[in-house]
Amino acid sequence: MQRAAALVRRGCYPRTLGPWGRGQSSAAAEASAVLKVRPERSRRDRILTLESMNPQVKAVEYAVRGPIMLKAGEIELELQRGIKKPFTEVIRANIGDAQAMGQQPITFLRQVMALCTYPNLLDSPSFPEDAKKRARRILQACGGNSLGSYSASQGVNCIREDAAAYITRRDGGVPADPDNIYLTTGASDGISTILKILVSGGGKSRTGVMIPIPQYPLYSAVISELDAIQVNYYLDEDNCWALNVNELRRAVREAKEHCDPKVLCIINPGNPTGQVQSRKCIEDVIHFAWEEKLFLLADEVYQDNVYSPDCRFHSFKKVLYEMGPEYSGNVELASFHSTSKGYMGECGYRGGYMEVINLHPEIKAQLVKLLSVRLCPPVSGQAAMDIVVNPPVPGEESFEQFSREKESVLGNLAKKAKLTEDLFNQVPGIHCNPLQGAMYAFPRIFIPAKAMEAAQAHKMAPDMFYCMKLLEEMGICVVPGSGFGQREGTYHFRMTILPPVEKLKTVLQKVKDFHIKFLEKYA
Repeated sequence: MQRAAALVRRGCYPRTLGPWGRGQSSAAAEASAVLKVRPERSRRDRILTLESMNPQVKAVEYAVRGPIMLKAGEIELELQRGIKKPFTEVIRANIGDAQAMGQQPITFLRQVMALCTYPNLLDSPSFPEDAKKRARRILQACGGNSLGSYSASQGVNCIREDAAAYITRRDGGVPADPDNIYLTTGASDGISTILKILVSGGGKSRTGVMIPIPQYPLYSAVISELDAIQVNYYLDEDNCWALNVNELRRAVREAKEHCDPKVLCIINPGNPTGQVQSRKCIEDVIHFAWEEKLFLLADEVYQDNVYSPDCRFHSFKKVLYEMGPEYSGNVELASFHSTSKGYMGECGYRGGYMEVINLHPEIKAQLVKLLSVRLCPPVSGQAAMDIVVNPPVPGEESFEQFSREKESVLGNLAKKAKLTEDLFNQVPGIHCNPLQGAMYAFPRIFIPAKAMEAAQAHKMAPDMFYCMKLLEEMGICVVPGSGFGQREGTYHFRMTILPPVEKLKTVLQKVKDFHIKFLEKYA
């Protein structure tokens, strides 16, 4: 029987002529009879189910692309099908994607990328020589002079050298070693990689990772995935989202009862809160990390996005170095940068780097081993990062245009930051702290008791209910504050300031109109 079934599957069986001259097979007939009498098997249970999957993955949440984003997609499809809404488009103000919001790419960056991607253009008179010079340098460092080749796991050597030179210039001469630079797939890749190495232990010795609340949801997502312990410290909303070292002490003291706090994450400038830390604050944080033997993670992807005239970006690396050898030779620090933010807005290239200092040599080898598993970050993203850290300089032909475009982007963002703060603070029941940096507003919203009851009936957090109604009634997509964390009893949402000025004014007006009606409805 098995032979007959096998013959049918393979299509090789003796053929005979049937009564009408058509080809038939006695073996096929035999096999068919066998298959008919064989009992059908019931469908096998799935191996992978919600019950059997990795519970750490199931615990991961990422609010920026959560339920609100899915609902926005549904509404967009309905609009395309001609279903009438009180609005004609969904404005996605939920994510810091500059070019999706209409920001134009920096010309020089795209020129170098075009030359690297299609080297035949190196002979074209349409491209400036300083762009060609950078493209040739990058390509000569790539296998086969092509972006399509793998690079070293740590990244293309000359790009790491340029990143180190950039850090030295940025920090006023504080030295940076290319061997401490690791090119990454955006900053997110570097952050998750470092956390993978740091997390260990079980029970009360399980690694605790201190993160600011509000936080960027990448941190809580990676902590969940690694089954580490999230240790919250709260930023001071009443003091422009400042970081208070006494709050860090409280968080560590309480965490030591159930885990081993080992990592302190800082986001400066802040996401979603937009605060820029003072030098004194950074010194206090470094001293605290030195006292408590904490590994510092400094997320500095918004280092170019500082708008308040009273604020200035200070890198943790520079402050650490200037605090003297007792600190600079001992405190372990990983700092991160990216092509996605700043004035560049090149999110899709997924370029980034991390600088890791004071790492034990044996751990350094383990880090390189871990990075080698994913072979290398995208070489095109590495090239984009190179242009960020090695831009045109005075005397080069592209310098004036590059500077003009960069200043235009950052100047517009500064105007939009002030506009957003001012207009939000004119709305009863909304309070917005100054947007000192980054590219988001995180206003506090008043939600009446009746609205909270309605939210509970819909099994939603109050601010999720608010944001869902804002999307459904106004077509504005923002992210509820509960996705970032907030003090109990307070409610917020995060909104990017990236839309063009006129569209941003429309968004702000719609939020104002919605909020007033919302308060009236649930008064």
